[in-house]
Amino acid sequence: MDVPTRVAPNAGGTRVLLDGRGLTLPDLVRLADAAAVPAVDPGALDRVRRARETADRLAATGRWYGRGTGVGAHRSVTVDPADETAHGLRLLRSHAGGAGSLLPARTVRAMLAVRANQLLAAGSGIHPSFVTALTEALRLGVHPAVNEYGGVGTGDLTALAQTALTLLGERRWLTGEGALAATAGPDTSGDGPLPGAGEALAPVPAGAGAEAGASGAPAGGTATGARPGPGAGPGSGVGLGSAAGPGWGAGPGWGAGPGPGEGGGPGAGPGGRGSTGEGVPGCGPSGYEAGSGVGGVLRAAAASPGGGRLGGVCTALDAGAGPDRARRGAERATLTAAPGPGAVDGSRAGGPASRGAPGGDRRAGEVPAPVTLRAGDALALLSSNALALAQAALAGHETEVLLRATHAVAALSLAAVSGSPEAYAAPVHALRPYPGPARAAAEVRRLLGLPGRPTAPGPLSSDRRIQDPYGFRAFPQVHGAALDASAALRRIVEVEINCPTENPVLTSDGRLHHHGGFFAAPLALALDGLNLALLKTAQLSAARLSALSRPDITGLPAFLATGPAGSSGTMILEYTANSALAELRSCAAAPASAGHAVLSHGLEEAAGFAGQAARQTARAGTAYATVLACELVVAVRALRLHRAPPAGPVFSLAASALPADPEDRPLTGDIATATELLPRLAEL
Repeated sequence: MDVPTRVAPNAGGTRVLLDGRGLTLPDLVRLADAAAVPAVDPGALDRVRRARETADRLAATGRWYGRGTGVGAHRSVTVDPADETAHGLRLLRSHAGGAGSLLPARTVRAMLAVRANQLLAAGSGIHPSFVTALTEALRLGVHPAVNEYGGVGTGDLTALAQTALTLLGERRWLTGEGALAATAGPDTSGDGPLPGAGEALAPVPAGAGAEAGASGAPAGGTATGARPGPGAGPGSGVGLGSAAGPGWGAGPGWGAGPGPGEGGGPGAGPGGRGSTGEGVPGCGPSGYEAGSGVGGVLRAAAASPGGGRLGGVCTALDAGAGPDRARRGAERATLTAAPGPGAVDGSRAGGPASRGAPGGDRRAGEVPAPVTLRAGDALALLSSNALALAQAALAGHETEVLLRATHAVAALSLAAVSGSPEAYAAPVHALRPYPGPARAAAEVRRLLGLPGRPTAPGPLSSDRRIQDPYGFRAFPQVHGAALDASAALRRIVEVEINCPTENPVLTSDGRLHHHGGFFAAPLALALDGLNLALLKTAQLSAARLSALSRPDITGLPAFLATGPAGSSGTMILEYTANSALAELRSCAAAPASAGHAVLSHGLEEAAGFAGQAARQTARAGTAYATVLACELVVAVRALRLHRAPPAGPVFSLAASALPADPEDRPLTGDIATATELLPRLAEL
């Protein structure tokens, strides 16, 4: 179920601190749901900066996989040091080969948050600009287009390559509604293509373009090396700086023809918007350098009558490529102010504290300013299972909600069949001290107001069962195993999203290690285990539903039908629940971690398939919710037919939400209402 999940009221404020160490599953869900904005810990960002310096020093003294070499079967192919940045760009472009449907915004937002927090653990050696760009995307409410298929549990290479190219300005940003926020595809201005794979993206000296633009462009013209854009006329142009100092300058802004254009006045210097005469520090790339501000923003502007493209690339090339080509990809773009140094917590100098979240002032069309790619950045970003972790986190969190709601539904069913409290007694579960079963029993006791030590039953009468069917009697043991599996998955997710797993990885002693920590076997096995456990507790839910239709167990009419003879009552819900149960069974019957793959000329001869397991968990959760909703509908109807329905908030809430009409009628609406009710029951 990829829908926003209710977060507990005490989940916290509107900000989530990312420091590479303390991100929790609930906070990650809040970021995914845009219920909070990220706040980057300055100390963690400084660790990333220091790690980058260490990485550059180590790379100069020996070979670094993926930076000074090829990848996979090309691991022994040496890359010339002068070609390392271009090699990284080729790596990103070649690995952006995902397929299938585009993933929902919520899933991709979770992936961005996971990757940003992992990078803050400072093991990758990546430039800190990527961290600030990832968090800026979360604040602005935009995300890259990411396809479903590509990862096999040894790094989400395709998803992160697509993300990286979006951060660089080569691919489109999307909004939560799927609309384009900006585009930076192939150049359509007639001036030639965007930089090729052999042309390395390079940083722009902060302020270099400002000086050249201010002094090198006459009014209504362009700075040295720049040309008017499409549709530009008198009183319009763009300042780019000179060939000796590539960088965004501060000449007159883009116009749409003769007279006033989109950018009306001359630029000034670093710190503001080139289109309004306020300048921008390095147009994003150099704006991420220390002391030049972080978190630049680029806002797409509407295309003028002269043509051109919406928004786009604001990266400049090295001096050899010429400053003129640095402009390409930036047609029809308006630049907004970037924060000053140290504004890494979502705030902007003189601006609001957040964007794209409660209390923010996100404006339509704003996207992060493109980041400059440097040597070693490409594989550092790719080397992660961030998408699989995001999918596992969301599916796991939603499963937690359903498992909590199950306590309430099972309690209502137990009351509806006048079940024995003996199976839930605290002394019974003290004998086998598993945390899950003890918790399941305690929750049912709490919700029904049962004592921990029930009184001894009187003499056995002919109308009293000596013990209940498994759906009631074995509920703590079976459901408890699902609770334990869910807790195990949470532990693994929270470890993985708070540690560096990049290959190679920098350890705290400043050493470089090539390793296999990216292999997602623990995550895949935990997901598969949860899927199996969910199947077992769902089977008991379906069993309880069937028991509720039997007069010999409830003392009520068959199928709880109250109409004329032959009425069907809730009969069809057994079929609906078992149909959903079959879907759940298909998710659990073929564990994803049992898969096998031999890739890259046999060098990579195994895979974890964590992403596949996470998708199975999501589907299993959707099916389980349907099974549980069917049981809830039947349990409430049964209790309404009781002489004395149980007191307490569980029945009161469920009965107030579900229709009371007992006549034969379509029950699809009842199931939908019950499904929506589950998160509320989980909070009781």
